[in-house]
Amino acid sequence: NLSLPFNETDDSAESLLGPVSLFEPHTLVPVTAVCVVLFLLGVSGNVATLLVFWSFREMRTTTNLYLSSMALSDILIFAGLPFDLYRLWRYRPFPFGDFLCRFQFYLSETCTYATILHVTALSMERYLAICFPLHAKTLVTKDRVQRVIGALWAVSMATAGPVFFLFHMEGQECRQTEEAVTSGLLHTLTWLSTLYFFLPLACLSLLYGLIGRKLWRSRGQVGGPHARGRERSHRQTIRILVLAVLSFALCWLPFYVGRIFFSSVAWATWAGQEVESLYAASQSFNLAAMLLFYLGACVNPVLYNLLSARYRRHGRQHVCVMGQ
Repeated sequence: NLSLPFNETDDSAESLLGPVSLFEPHTLVPVTAVCVVLFLLGVSGNVATLLVFWSFREMRTTTNLYLSSMALSDILIFAGLPFDLYRLWRYRPFPFGDFLCRFQFYLSETCTYATILHVTALSMERYLAICFPLHAKTLVTKDRVQRVIGALWAVSMATAGPVFFLFHMEGQECRQTEEAVTSGLLHTLTWLSTLYFFLPLACLSLLYGLIGRKLWRSRGQVGGPHARGRERSHRQTIRILVLAVLSFALCWLPFYVGRIFFSSVAWATWAGQEVESLYAASQSFNLAAMLLFYLGACVNPVLYNLLSARYRRHGRQHVCVMGQ
């Protein structure tokens, strides 16, 4: 989202001005420090999640299959952080070539869509497991979940495909294509990707409302020797997932608001309107939104560690095994 308005630069200006930064060093230094911390926490935390889930057979549940795939998505999201930092410090010249110019945005969009779809699918699985447990036993199997996860990644890659063609190298700069802005394609895809966020969020609100009603009504009504343990396990899983969804919504909402803000400014710039103050505001807003976006990609392992005793126990066991 961080880029120049289209009419501010041309090749001759680029050659005269040389490297250009979007922000002053007193802003970039603390932002970079925060990004480095988020990168280290996010990558190490999500790698640890994958190791814990796949090193112990007990942890290879259908829920953890989804969480493992989400951890992989978060790791791939962090692959774009070095490019974002570079463009913050020097958006011109962009030395990595046209393919990486396009691919960094495509990868980020794919992983963003994948995370949204995984959270939604996982919540639907929990809804089935709690509200329709007998049906869930036959419908929710590891093989079927693995196929669903593959389908979610395929849909994410396909629907993010147009993003690959929205950007290109123009002179020394990686930026949106002129056609994407003038044709309205950028604005349209921005709104479509926003719906990709808000529609699943509405679905999640409905699902967790139904789950909460079911758990509230079933308090003390379930029987059997293992009923209390199952109910406690359900409640702990839902607590983790609800917090994960809330953190996902709060951290990623500014990202989507910032996209709409920036695409509107880009459209107004091409229309010849004076939007310098709005452009500066959109860039500052998107800077804060970028930090929250990456925070959202590293918060899940923290939640697992805080709320799941089983995760902590197996994490310690894995550390002991590695130490030996």
